[in-house]
Amino acid sequence: MLKAVILIGGPLKGTRFRPLSLDIPKPLFPVAGLPMIQHHIEACVNVPNLKEILILGYYPTSELTQFVADMVQEYKVNIRYLQEFTALGTAGGLYHFRDQIRSGNPEAFFVLNGDVCADFPLVEMLRFHQEKKASLVTIMATEATRQQSVHYGCIVQDRDTSEVTHYVEKPSTFVSTLINCGVYICSIEIFQTFAAVFNTRQQEYYNDASGNGNRKEAAVIYLEIDVLMPLAGTGRVFALQTSNWWSQLKTAGSAIYANRHYLELYHSRHMDRLAQEDFVGEKEKEKEKEKRCNIIGDVYIHPTATVHTTATVRLQYLGPNVSIEAGAVIGPGVRIRESIVLSGATILDHSLVLHSIVGRGSHVGQWTRVEGTPCDPNPNKPFAKMDNPPLFNSDGRLNPSITILGCSVKVPSEVILLNSIVLPYKELTRSFKNEIIL
Repeated sequence: MLKAVILIGGPLKGTRFRPLSLDIPKPLFPVAGLPMIQHHIEACVNVPNLKEILILGYYPTSELTQFVADMVQEYKVNIRYLQEFTALGTAGGLYHFRDQIRSGNPEAFFVLNGDVCADFPLVEMLRFHQEKKASLVTIMATEATRQQSVHYGCIVQDRDTSEVTHYVEKPSTFVSTLINCGVYICSIEIFQTFAAVFNTRQQEYYNDASGNGNRKEAAVIYLEIDVLMPLAGTGRVFALQTSNWWSQLKTAGSAIYANRHYLELYHSRHMDRLAQEDFVGEKEKEKEKEKRCNIIGDVYIHPTATVHTTATVRLQYLGPNVSIEAGAVIGPGVRIRESIVLSGATILDHSLVLHSIVGRGSHVGQWTRVEGTPCDPNPNKPFAKMDNPPLFNSDGRLNPSITILGCSVKVPSEVILLNSIVLPYKELTRSFKNEIIL
């Protein structure tokens, strides 16, 4: 029997994902039509003999209750959310809820970071882990560029045995181009290692004569630093290198990139989720004589979204890489590419949306241009990953990125919004370029 644990953090995390995480928990942000961690759940339920999925984080339980109920109903597997009393680190939560994970005596359990997106090779990882009898932890690993590798956990691996001989989390100098993907499978004996780390922390707390020790910090355990680094070179940690697509989802810009790849994966697994060229919204179904909108490439359109068609439909294109969520309304003549339109948003006639995310309930007027700058990995560099630059450069100017409309933003007709971020509930009156509208 197997289990899986998905680590989602809490509301104090994901600050680089704002303003999109201001009105919806980051793990539930829709990518390719599904909440982010639903892609993790789908990967887990395809593993034979996996009986339970535990979601760990410190979001209020009320924010996850409906999602968990929906997932149980859809996938017919036991799924529970366990709320941490505070941020406990990537392994602290695992140790805190050790009895919940170990109940039923699973032979192993997966651990998936909630902010990664990938074509998860979980079945292959399981097979690999079972072959390595001595393995306490198997890490999913992939190649990165030499320059980008220092932003991740770096793995030095024995090429013959796949054993991890050295591990450094975000080193200051180059160590290896093989990086940690934040996806693991652990043997149940790993809890002995967690306990040793926890007991050492507690002992240090009680031996601190200065009284400056923090009891909460004594319970914080990081899988990467406190577990993997000491275990590397002991013959108990192995890495499975994969060439499957993988990326972190740290910023709003990375959501567009993840959206594209998940839509591409639907070709082989869920073709029914991709919009066909004859798509029309619910209100249009009776007008069979009218022409349909032009779908280019991979597009997801929620069944309750409304895509209008008119005699000028030849000017109306959706795609490639577009997701349109529930209840969204797309007017005639609209052009959308490389973008996500969230639930309840409205885009009126002949507007253009490129490399942008339109927030929930937002309104874009007629003949308006909403455009951002793509921030994809460099296609000319093999193994290049997403860069996650800060909002501002060294000169204090806004770094070019996608355009983001927070929830319930109103953009008037006939304006241009370029490389800008608009916080929720703002009503714009003019054009903006390279600005944050507070």
